[in-house]
Amino acid sequence: MITTKRLRLRPLTEADTDWWVHLHADHEVNRFVGGYTHQQAAARLRDIHQQWTRRGHGLCAVELKSTGLAIGRCGLNWWEQFGETEIGWTFTRTHWGRGYATEAAQAVLTWGFGPLRLERITAMIHHDNTASAAVAQRLGFAPLREDTVLGRPCTVHALDRDDFPSP
Repeated sequence: MITTKRLRLRPLTEADTDWWVHLHADHEVNRFVGGYTHQQAAARLRDIHQQWTRRGHGLCAVELKSTGLAIGRCGLNWWEQFGETEIGWTFTRTHWGRGYATEAAQAVLTWGFGPLRLERITAMIHHDNTASAAVAQRLGFAPLREDTVLGRPCTVHALDRDDFPSP
């Protein structure tokens, strides 16, 4: 479990399936990350659990410390085809613009570069996702390359441990 001033991040489990479907049901939220059926969400959450078991990291539910309300997800995802660990974040639309993505991602980067000793973390951001690109820039990421992720073009941003402005 990772905590910040306002947030608590905990590993996602299959028990989060209904919530995961709901999070991705909003068209504005899923515009860049896609939506999920209940079956697809359960399979994705099983994959996330396996990553936690195999690699010691994965995606987390992001909850408000004050209420326990789950407001999004943030964490690390290993991409075998790229040989890279990516950070990602997705939040409910009602919680956009409050700095939660930056706060959660900062904590995940501190964990990734600290105890996990990762050398580089990428952020794969689809074109036109200006909000996520702004978060990545605030965190110190720089564009690395253009690529295709899940059939869609994106810019892969990168941050190396030596360049991480740890808090």
